[in-house]
Amino acid sequence: MDNTPARPITIKELIDTANDSWAELSEVLKNSANTYKIIPAEVDAAKETLYALQVSTRSYLGSVAYRTGGILFDEGWITLFGAGGAGIYGSLTSWNGLLGKNDPEFAPLEGMLVVAYDAAGGFFALDTGRYEGTGLIYYFAPDSLEWESTELAYSGFIAWLADGDLEQFYQTFRWRGWQKQVRQLERGRVLSYYPPLWSEEGDGGNSSKHPISIKEAWLAAVK
Repeated sequence: MDNTPARPITIKELIDTANDSWAELSEVLKNSANTYKIIPAEVDAAKETLYALQVSTRSYLGSVAYRTGGILFDEGWITLFGAGGAGIYGSLTSWNGLLGKNDPEFAPLEGMLVVAYDAAGGFFALDTGRYEGTGLIYYFAPDSLEWESTELAYSGFIAWLADGDLEQFYQTFRWRGWQKQVRQLERGRVLSYYPPLWSEEGDGGNSSKHPISIKEAWLAAVK
């Protein structure tokens, strides 16, 4: 048996210009019912991110990693990670321990690839082994403190961010005028609710809300 490790795919091979998914993904965004803002990525960061992930631009994940610093959806309520950039706290590499550091900026979650977070302190991650490697997106729900399957692959997740009923999904997390408070959140901050969303008394309308570090919110997801 040949136990020689497979060589990493080169960045030239990963940038598949003949089968790039960016045109298709851009069309999904163009027809989006929800607001979105694409954050530009620096060329070097984009290449480093794509190489670290070892995914091709044939995939939506590869296109987001290579073509964007990230994408803000629904007035900034959801932050989708790309290669990192202005207005995005972290990247697909920094959030997943792919920078080659002994002390990663964020504690990576084994068997999961973190791809997004929301203003309520919820996180979205691709199952790469934690739940039998389903390849589906899981959501860490702040109202249950559990990882729950969305039953969506990454491409379906992007379609949901663009055109899904996010208001219904977050109906117990939100309140009248939430857009203004979310726009005022500083980079790297999310909202903490009191009473918390997981309590019987907690919900978007009744709970008080104040900004906390996203790193503090992340600690609940990696327990």
